[in-house]
Amino acid sequence: MAMVVTLPCSGCKDKACLPVCPVECFHEDAEMLYVDPEECIDCGACVAECPVEAIFYEDDVPAKWHGFIQLNATKARECPSATDP
Repeated sequence: MAMVVTLPCSGCKDKACLPVCPVECFHEDAEMLYVDPEECIDCGACVAECPVEAIFYEDDVPAKWHGFIQLNATKARECPSATDP
């Protein structure tokens, strides 16, 4: 299981979640942030930091946003790390 960033992050990209992630598993494109499920250690630290409540444990992603599970995995492979300068 991994954390999943969902629709509320779209256009927000507050990035409060980045400093609390111990493994730097966030990636980003122009629209939003994504979690690499291969890098995520499921610590959940990012959940409380997200001001728009966009981050869920994979098993808790609301049904209407289930497509974001695969989107995070795909985009994480395509997008640069959110912590890259």
